[in-house]
Amino acid sequence: MGEDTDTRKINHSFLRDHSYVTEADIISTVEFNHTGELLATGDKGGRVVIFQREPESKNAPHSQGEYDVYSTFQSHEPEFDYLKSLEIEEKINKIKWLPQQNAAHSLLSTNDKTIKLWKITERDKRPEGYNLKDEEGKLKDLSTVTSLQVPVLKPMDLMVEVSPRRIFANGHTYHINSISVNSDCETYMSADDLRINLWHLAITDRSFNIVDIKPANMEDLTEVITASEFHPHHCNLFVYSSSKGSLRLCDMRAAALCDKHSKLFEEPEDPSNRSFFSEIISSVSDVKFSHSGRYMLTRDYLTVKVWDLNMEARPIETYQVHDYLRSKLCSLYENDCIFDKFECAWNGSDSVIMTGAYNNFFRMFDRNTKRDVTLEASRESSKPRAVLKPRRVCVGGKRRRDDISVDSLDFTKKILHTAWHPAENIIAIARSPPQIIKWT
Repeated sequence: MGEDTDTRKINHSFLRDHSYVTEADIISTVEFNHTGELLATGDKGGRVVIFQREPESKNAPHSQGEYDVYSTFQSHEPEFDYLKSLEIEEKINKIKWLPQQNAAHSLLSTNDKTIKLWKITERDKRPEGYNLKDEEGKLKDLSTVTSLQVPVLKPMDLMVEVSPRRIFANGHTYHINSISVNSDCETYMSADDLRINLWHLAITDRSFNIVDIKPANMEDLTEVITASEFHPHHCNLFVYSSSKGSLRLCDMRAAALCDKHSKLFEEPEDPSNRSFFSEIISSVSDVKFSHSGRYMLTRDYLTVKVWDLNMEARPIETYQVHDYLRSKLCSLYENDCIFDKFECAWNGSDSVIMTGAYNNFFRMFDRNTKRDVTLEASRESSKPRAVLKPRRVCVGGKRRRDDISVDSLDFTKKILHTAWHPAENIIAIARSPPQIIKWT
């Protein structure tokens, strides 16, 4: 998302001419802050764009829920590791907001190797009437100062300032796939393919390794870490997922190195469904604790699952996202789509879950009514107040007028990154162009 977005109106969607979209503009992560008033997006060009929700006005009572560009800044630049002769791309992998402690906002952003802490502040007043400086800020000749005056604060146009506070580098050998802020508001963890590190927000030169699954011989490697997250209420608990489809809940009170998990959540595989693709499609691409902390939500290639922390044997709920692709796994393997990493999200009350799919479709599942819906984040639906029509994918047999055939799905259009407002039915979806939808 380029600098030119600062001048563009955001109205339920971030409109952008497709002719200007480059690889660097593709959104790689989206994240609401804890109040939902701010939404941060990161892209492959290393930029972070922050959107702010408009307050409701008397003249436009329905304007609340629309988001405008608040600030844009370059978070990461491309680097080169000369020791390993590797390029480190600037793509933002994850963004996490810190709980707000004062008038300023803070967030963490990371690429493959380096995590940065940013502070976002507002300034709408400027000091005037210095005794020793002129209006341009240059020092005056002291011989010309004949009287003293009290400096005053004068109103000015609102200015949003973003400044780097800390840089956490050299903590990971492999690519960072997730970061998570602890509920103690003092520490956070970062995970790569084989290790998870614990950092203190005030200390940049060292971290503590809390999980290490790297074998002595890399030929013995059977799985990698795919995602991790702290428990929302208990600062000692965290979970991490693996490429084998398992979840490990760890307690930092038990040992400094949490190689021995407290609980292992794993669903036994049905031998009758075993195939060449079984291990690939069972890999967990995302894990999220519910707001209550009682449940965990996971996403693999074909399903989303809800796990109860008190039951390790199997998930309590399983929802099919796009089971019609099971017959297409061979072609999806050939075009590498089978390795796509879809995210998932809870609504504020943990009653509805959301995840993305192909053809710019996204799926919602109501846990109470067991109803589900497929919606399309299309260019037509990006118009203000547009009503999203449910879509249906037809596998065979009779086809309704608005149905779309599974053979007509566009696998280049995919919704990998999603976020849900913490309290309201507002969702953010990363597509090209990215989109905000107010859903009721």
